Amino acid sequence: MYANFSTPAIIIDCVEQCEETGCVGDRCFQHCKFSSDGKPIDGPWYMHEPLYLRWKQWDCRTDCRYHCMLSREEERTKHGAQPVKYHGKWPFKRVSEIQEPVAVALSALNLAIQFHGWVSFFSLLYYNFPLRPDKKTYYEYTGLWHIYGILSMNSWLWSAVFHSRHVELTEKLDCSSAVALLGYTLILSILRAFNVKGEATRVMIAAPLIAFVTTHILYLNFYEFSYGLNMKVCVTISVCQLLIWAIWASVSGHPSRWKIFVVGAGEGLAMVLQTFDFPPYKGYVDAHALWHATTIPLAFLWWSFIWDDAEFRTSFHLKKVK
Repeated sequence: MYANFSTPAIIIDCVEQCEETGCVGDRCFQHCKFSSDGKPIDGPWYMHEPLYLRWKQWDCRTDCRYHCMLSREEERTKHGAQPVKYHGKWPFKRVSEIQEPVAVALSALNLAIQFHGWVSFFSLLYYNFPLRPDKKTYYEYTGLWHIYGILSMNSWLWSAVFHSRHVELTEKLDCSSAVALLGYTLILSILRAFNVKGEATRVMIAAPLIAFVTTHILYLNFYEFSYGLNMKVCVTISVCQLLIWAIWASVSGHPSRWKIFVVGAGEGLAMVLQTFDFPPYKGYVDAHALWHATTIPLAFLWWSFIWDDAEFRTSFHLKKVK
C-alpha cells in the first residue's frame, strides 16, 4: 500500500519537475532558473551570497532533491508508513542549511573536549611537572600524545564539516581523517603497552602500519570509495587496539587502569551502536548521532588517563633521578 511512496521513480519525477518549474508543491526556488543551454542563469546561486555562506553550495538540484524528499516523507507519515532512505541516506531535516544539526553540534563538542584535553596535557607537563635540565619533559610519550591530540581535533573538525554538508569531498575528508586517527592510535597503543622508547624501534613498528593506513586512504580517495570496506578496516583497527589496551591494563598494575576498562567498554558499546541503522528521530537524531554523544564523556575520561599516565611516569623517573 505504501510502496509507491518510496519508489525511486516518484522521487526522480519530482526532482525533474522541480528543475523545470522551480517548485515543489507551494514552495518555489529562485535559483532554479536556467538558460537555453541548461546552465544556471548568472552561475550557481550561492556564488551571489556572501563569501562566508558559499560553503553550503545548495543548487537547484540539491534543493529539489531535499524538498521532494520532505514532501514524500510527509505523504508516507500521513499513511502511517516508516521513513525510507533517499539517495542512500536517511531523511534529515536541515537547520540553517545544515544537513545534520545534531551530529554537527556533537562533533563540535567532541572537538572542544579534544582541544581541552590537549591544552590541559600541555599545561600539565610544562607548567606543573618538573622538566629535565634540557627543558624536555620526563614523560617519554609526550610527543606521541601531542600528535594524537592534533589528529583527534582534525578528525572531529572534518566530522562537523561533513555533517554540515554532504558532498564527495567532505565525505572523503571525514573518512580519511578518521582512518588516520584510528591507525595512529593503534600504533600508540603498541608503543605504550610494550613501553617502546627507542626511536629506531618505534619507526620499525610504525612504518608498516603507516604504509597500510596510507594505502587504504589512497584507495578510498583515488580508486574506489567503498563504505563497507572502510567500515571493516575501522572496526578491525578499533578491536585490535582495544584488546591491546585491555590486556596491558590487566597486567601492568597501572594506578588508573580502571579508566582504560571503562573507556574500552564504552568504545565497545559505541561500536555496537554504530552497527544499528534506524531512521532519525524527528528527522534529527540517528544511531550515528548517538555514537557521537557517547564519545564525549569517553574522550574526557581518556584524556584523564593520559594526564594520570604522564604523572605516573614522571614520578617514576624523578624517583630514579633521586
